[in-house]
Amino acid sequence: MVPGEPREVSPREAEVLAGLAEHLTNARIAHRLQISVRTVESHVSSLLRKYGVANRAALVALSGHQPSPSARPGHVEGIPVSHTSFIGRRQERQEALAALTDGAPVCLVGPGGVGKTRLAAVLAQAASASFPAGGAFIDLTPVGEGFVLRTVADALGLAERLPQPLESVVAERLALGRSLLVLDNCEHLLDEVGDLVERLRSDCPQAGMLIASRERPGLPGERVITVPPLAGEAETLFLDRARAIDPGFAAEPAVIAEVCARLDGLPLAIELAASRVAVLGIDALRVGLQDRLRLLSGARGRPPRHRSLRAVIGWSHDLLEEEERALLRRLAVFAGGFDLAAATALMPDTPPSATADVIGRLADKSLLGVVGGGRWRLLETIRAFAADRLADSGETEKTLQLRLRWAAGTASTLESRLDGNWAPQFDLVADDLRATLAGTPAVPDRQAHRLARSLAHLTFARRFHREAIGHYLAAADRARDAADGHQDLLSAAATAVSIADGPLAFRLLMRAADQVEPADQIEEADQAATAGLRAATLASALVVTHRYRGAHDRDPMSEHLPALIDKATVGAAPADSRTAALVATARAWDQDGLELARSAVEAARECGDVIVLLSALDVLTRAYARAGRMRAVQRICRERLTLIEDLPAHEPSAAAEIVDTFHSAARAELCVGDLPAALAVADRAQREDPIGEHPYLSIPKTIRPLALSGRFPEVFQQAPAMWEAWHQAGSPRSAWMSTAISAAALAHGLAGTGEFDLWRSRALEMARMEDAASSPVLAPFAAFVDARVAVHTRAYHQAAALVERAFAPFAVRWYEAYARSAGAELAVVAGLPEAAERLAAAMPYAEQNDWAAACLARTHGILHGDRDALAEAVERWTSIDARFERACTLRLLPGRKP
Repeated sequence: MVPGEPREVSPREAEVLAGLAEHLTNARIAHRLQISVRTVESHVSSLLRKYGVANRAALVALSGHQPSPSARPGHVEGIPVSHTSFIGRRQERQEALAALTDGAPVCLVGPGGVGKTRLAAVLAQAASASFPAGGAFIDLTPVGEGFVLRTVADALGLAERLPQPLESVVAERLALGRSLLVLDNCEHLLDEVGDLVERLRSDCPQAGMLIASRERPGLPGERVITVPPLAGEAETLFLDRARAIDPGFAAEPAVIAEVCARLDGLPLAIELAASRVAVLGIDALRVGLQDRLRLLSGARGRPPRHRSLRAVIGWSHDLLEEEERALLRRLAVFAGGFDLAAATALMPDTPPSATADVIGRLADKSLLGVVGGGRWRLLETIRAFAADRLADSGETEKTLQLRLRWAAGTASTLESRLDGNWAPQFDLVADDLRATLAGTPAVPDRQAHRLARSLAHLTFARRFHREAIGHYLAAADRARDAADGHQDLLSAAATAVSIADGPLAFRLLMRAADQVEPADQIEEADQAATAGLRAATLASALVVTHRYRGAHDRDPMSEHLPALIDKATVGAAPADSRTAALVATARAWDQDGLELARSAVEAARECGDVIVLLSALDVLTRAYARAGRMRAVQRICRERLTLIEDLPAHEPSAAAEIVDTFHSAARAELCVGDLPAALAVADRAQREDPIGEHPYLSIPKTIRPLALSGRFPEVFQQAPAMWEAWHQAGSPRSAWMSTAISAAALAHGLAGTGEFDLWRSRALEMARMEDAASSPVLAPFAAFVDARVAVHTRAYHQAAALVERAFAPFAVRWYEAYARSAGAELAVVAGLPEAAERLAAAMPYAEQNDWAAACLARTHGILHGDRDALAEAVERWTSIDARFERACTLRLLPGRKP
């Protein structure tokens, strides 16, 4: 095994790694390997952890993989494919390519219909060789305000990796090498695009930025290239397009020049006119255009080029049959592309076959563009014209309602397919689903509520978690009754919990509780049901304050929750077993005590709700941990691992429990000293975590057992990656993670690298503490690390103080067994007078922790010169794969072979 290579990489991971080396996006890797994008994300997460690096660039560099000879360097995703020749623009192409090579952001600026998109596509294709890390071509036409970053991430095949900001995920991808980002049709989002491009250029200055817009974005250092109408090439374009329809077409050059001049040399207008010449002939075309231009000649407030473009679009429109006009104007409500089902939804009285025929005729007349895969789209200029015709027809409200019905039905259908291959279809319609919802008022409406709820579920499953919360809140605003709105708020709160935003979850639950406040005028039975719903919601809020919020961010309102729960419970229906279980669980969290926790679990089992049971089992693990009964904690966590197997990971409430279960189970296995089991849970979590690829949250699950196993090189790889990613995320308060940094200090201390003090201080920084003893979470683990390193390095001058720390009473007892056993060993090897008493005091921990049992057996052997005890320790170390400790123990047994 070469240096830097992980211990074990599966064949599938090797294939994913090869794709990363070719700078492929997750989406392209998934397509190549015929697996889901989520599976690719899981493999990338696993590889980041195994190699111990923070990003894909470092992963590729460390792996030593090289792109295969057949790989396409510099592939830019999403470049529009055209089946016609590109004519002209030689000077603009040269200027733009030179500016991209120099690293300046290039802005193609010109009016609608002048050919900016086509030029941008040609430039992206020509420049791709200069951008070996690839990139993406992104049409922002259908994108609403606030979704530019999300759209860019999607185009690059990137998923959220909370709590890392999505912007840094995108920047990390663009920093893989020289990448190219093309943003087309930006005029309605100039401020948002400008801010994003400026930030990305600061983080990844090697990335190329190409922007196409009707207005210049005003970026620092931008190279603006004005895209003018065609001059001499206009006639060539007209002939090329006309002969594509009628190969025998011919006309006098002067006549063609006259037509092109009337159209101001605008490529879109020329192509539309050329598409008609085969049917009408050049003379009829000239007359039609002349009449149309005369009609618009008196228009005020519109530039001449816009008049000529509107003239040819309007003229083409007037030549359509009525059914063609009707469909064209209604299609204006789709900001993105559409398929036959979407078009048919706007024409409910027309058979799908007839609608398909009309679509074909519109495409033949260049009024619709074919985007492939059974989808079409309107060019933005034509869509704007069609929207005006829709407004003139008086059909706007009716068409918007038809679009809303289509959107709600489409979202609902996709939601029903969440266990299958639904994501590609969702990505095609997502922008229009978002736009449709954004266009609905925040008032009760059945279809709007249905759309908002389904869209929230879909975006959560797509791992757009913050967006999902917004859609659940939109659903609550559009709910027709309090019960539906209450459920939407519960889903929003569960989503917040799943991404570890406890404060937000608490606020949402309190809002949900207020929504089901019993009213005096309702029936007694309804009052009891409402009171039960309120009690259950308040109980969930109280649980959140303990499970997902630290003492520093608890809302003062949480102190009043027990009294509010009591009040609500009095009027609740007695047969509501789920509410009873939730209330019992909340009391167990709030009041502590093993019996309360056991009662909560019993109530949860009776109600039959797995989510409620998982929460109750979690409070029971806390009760057992406080009693020092780690074997019981392990048993419960293994039950939780079984319970989550059949949970739908795309449901927010289920996802929250799945994530928490993996976290708790990995810690439980570690706290009983079963290092192989701890690593196995960490590996499973990497594959099945429903929230996605974390830049640092998953690494602690592996660093701790790796350090205790003596697999120091892997710790040295992963710990810096975790530290760097934590800093990149803004160094959030992470006391629970500080034990992983302390484990890295242990590895450095035992390996003698000279970095023990560095990582020890980093653990304090992460815990936000001046000394380890002040941190309830870090104190026992740090005491263990200091004692164990002192034993190994024979630094006995502070032995008494270190032993005292190791035997101090700990508020959080998860790692107490490690501290006690290491403290006892230090007392013995340092020859402290109370060594025998310390060993005796530590011995009970051998029953609860395999690592402690091995350490205490070794300590007993050292104190009493007992070779059998040392041999027993060797066997115990072997059974938990603690390689370093086994080697240390074997050195105490002369003549014993390793």
